[in-house]
Amino acid sequence: MKRALAVAVAGLVCAVCVRAAAPSAIAIKDARIVPVSGPDLPRGTVLLRNGLIEDVGPDLTIPADAWVIDGAGLTVYPGFIDGLSTWGVSPPPRPEPAAGSNAASPPRAQGPEDRPEDDAFERAADLMNPSDSRLQMARDAGFTTAAAFPERGIFGGEGAIVDLAGARGRDMVVASPIGQYIALRTRGFAAGFPNSLMGVIAYVRQTYLDLDWYKRANVVYAAHVSGNKRPGYDHYLEALGNSPRVLLPATEAQQIDRMLSFGVELKQPFIIYGLHEAYRRIDELSRSKTPVFVSLKWPAAPKDGDPANVPDYRTLVMRDQAPGVPGLLARAGVSFGFYDDGVDKTADLKKAVRKAIDAGLAQADAIRALTLNVAEIYGVADRMGSIEKGKIANLVVTRGDAFADKTKIEYVFVDGQQFKPSEDEPAKAAGDTAALRTTGAPPALGPQYPAVRAMSDHGVETSVCAIRACE
Repeated sequence: MKRALAVAVAGLVCAVCVRAAAPSAIAIKDARIVPVSGPDLPRGTVLLRNGLIEDVGPDLTIPADAWVIDGAGLTVYPGFIDGLSTWGVSPPPRPEPAAGSNAASPPRAQGPEDRPEDDAFERAADLMNPSDSRLQMARDAGFTTAAAFPERGIFGGEGAIVDLAGARGRDMVVASPIGQYIALRTRGFAAGFPNSLMGVIAYVRQTYLDLDWYKRANVVYAAHVSGNKRPGYDHYLEALGNSPRVLLPATEAQQIDRMLSFGVELKQPFIIYGLHEAYRRIDELSRSKTPVFVSLKWPAAPKDGDPANVPDYRTLVMRDQAPGVPGLLARAGVSFGFYDDGVDKTADLKKAVRKAIDAGLAQADAIRALTLNVAEIYGVADRMGSIEKGKIANLVVTRGDAFADKTKIEYVFVDGQQFKPSEDEPAKAAGDTAALRTTGAPPALGPQYPAVRAMSDHGVETSVCAIRACE
């Protein structure tokens, strides 16, 4: 009789679980909150609903339909944003050569009109791949968002602000386009124009001069259509014209000088990325008011390098001083963010940021450089970068201060969807309810099921226990 009663109770609880829909709200209760846009809240609640932050504050009334996470001992930060990345971007293959053509010998470019190494028309928003394995790595490090760019060629393509989760690539896109990626790549003198650094710079300069002429020609034609020949359509220039800013590379001091001047010459809003030798140009960067992104791939001796190859003094100084650049930029009032630059391991990303903090960057400035600074640089601070009512529910929840040695990331929320860092997950055995705490939304504990709702008031773990009778 007791056995039959237990089975009946278990069946009833299971039926409740199956019928319940996904929770309409999630509340992280009694946590320390670092909104970035304002003073920290030592103890408060963040309420998420429909992928947005519905409210945040110290004395929120938690609605009856919310799934509650006990935030005691936890800290809630805005989700981290990578300022320049290829996470999630799957570049399309190069077109196959025509039948009978020599694939090993493409036509030599004779000048900028041939548009060599120009992929300006590629759009990161159209190339997003939610199955990219790097997305989970990034989330495990606390990143919820990236400024993603195609980066093939000299003109790499149009970037997009993307959230690092979604069922389809288009679900990841937050804003597009956000800028045009430029890399000063040279192909050697045997490859045709442009075949040197001077040639590449001249090529970029000429292309933007062409863009200016193209815009003017179309304005004139629109005003005087009758009796005038229309300007030709150029999809390369159309793409450049659509990009609200240009990203220019500069790692060494003389490159910074060159790009500060070159960016003004292009008559485009611009960002400089790289900056490892910026400790020699802090005053110039401060006066220019140019936003910058600092590479997290700090210069270091190659792991398997030849010990007989002794680096020069300047290289040694850069290796020593580069991690101090973010602190210098913050104190000089330069708007800056970080980018991964190919650092592709969760632990290495954390170590790289920690290295900048150890070299003099304040913890608060580090958090801002990974959140609100990047959002402001790209013009999306109205929807992300801080914990404020109405913004996208991108959060990272830690046990301990971000980037401290023993700190653990407990949860990451991307568009309100909960993720548990993979390195913290227990091994999944048959019937293991830990699967309920991995990705996706937690079970619904609505007011229509008061017994289940009561258990939810005790936090995440006890809410899972409500389902255990179904095993």
